[in-house]
Amino acid sequence: MRTAVLLFTVVLIAVLSECEMVKFGQLCSGNSSNRRRTGDRWGQGHYGARRGNREHQGLDIVCNDGATVYAPFDVKLNGKVIVYTDPKKAAINDGINLSGEGLCFKLFYVKPDKYSGVMCDKSDPTKFF
Repeated sequence: MRTAVLLFTVVLIAVLSECEMVKFGQLCSGNSSNRRRTGDRWGQGHYGARRGNREHQGLDIVCNDGATVYAPFDVKLNGKVIVYTDPKKAAINDGINLSGEGLCFKLFYVKPDKYSGVMCDKSDPTKFF
């Protein structure tokens, strides 16, 4: 099984100060420590990394292709995320908004069984890993 460079990106949103003790559990099978993607031909995977003319507003976690993606804690499904507007990227255009433990965040490059709900704003997820 090969490693997916960008299987999903975690983007935490509306982080509340009383939730700073929240820690994400294992996000995918085969990566119990939530190993982060560092640098590769697509750039850096840390929050704030330069992506051409924009800033990366997520934190990339490494998962194998086809890995099971887990909820990091009890969460609510809050709707579908369209990652790209480019039709050439349709194969990796699925994501989902989640909330729980006072946090709202998005998982990109994940195709869930179902969606429902609303969208949220972005903030740096690094301190939760």
